Amino acid sequence: MERSTRAFVTHRNLLFTVAYEMLGSAADAEDVLQETWLRWVDVDLDTVRDQRSYLVRITTRQALTRLRTLRRRKESYVGPWLPEPLLTAPDVAEDIELADSVSMAMLLVLETLAPTERAVFVLRDVFDVGYDDIADAVGKTPAAVRQIAHRARAHVAARRPRGDVSPAETQNALEAFQVAIETGDLRRLMNILAPDVVALGDGGGVVQVAVRPIVGADRVARMLEVGLPRIGGGLSAEPARINGGPALIIRLDGHIDNVVAMRIDDGLISVLYIVRNPEKLSRVERETLVSR
Repeated sequence: MERSTRAFVTHRNLLFTVAYEMLGSAADAEDVLQETWLRWVDVDLDTVRDQRSYLVRITTRQALTRLRTLRRRKESYVGPWLPEPLLTAPDVAEDIELADSVSMAMLLVLETLAPTERAVFVLRDVFDVGYDDIADAVGKTPAAVRQIAHRARAHVAARRPRGDVSPAETQNALEAFQVAIETGDLRRLMNILAPDVVALGDGGGVVQVAVRPIVGADRVARMLEVGLPRIGGGLSAEPARINGGPALIIRLDGHIDNVVAMRIDDGLISVLYIVRNPEKLSRVERETLVSR
């Protein structure tokens, strides 16, 4: 038991990240880790050649089972579905590949893959797992996994955000957005929104939020303006790193009301991800450790 525990704890952050990238839900990723642990403690460690690969294989199988259940659940979800936001450490942004893999934008791209394609892409392109180990995890031959990886990689490449944003551009856009929100300066807000900016809101049918994407700087600014007068009247905006990217945590009377994560292109905010579903806000109270 002591050896099993030590190995599991050593790789726990990695296993959580694998499960989270496959599911987009921290709560479900934690459930997957619990199921992984229950299976891991029954394994004879003397027969295990590579503990990391073995644990990743168990986690992947459990995540695939959970993912198929989640896809059915999302079919009846009210309004846009967004990944469960994670408060991540500032140094996550320094690992560009890791930050990209857990970003809101990438997780939404991964949602467009079939479950097996998603597992193969995550394991191969993010965590550099060998084809033979992936084949064991997803129940395919190595040759089939190579074909799936090629197909998934092309699918993601056609949809993933392009272009790198400097830390200075990111910080400037975040600070300008925070000032605009706090002061109610609509003109300042318009200056930092891309003309074709998109705002996606996730209330899960529990709290009020736009049930369709809002497109265009004018419409997004008007939508945000509705909440501007409340800033300072019990509402505060706190800058944070959510899923490795810039964001504001909005608190009402000290309690988290929503999280506004953003994608920045060419110094302008191109996408706003607004998560208000209270069931998805528990992981922004404390940092979640993700790793590769």
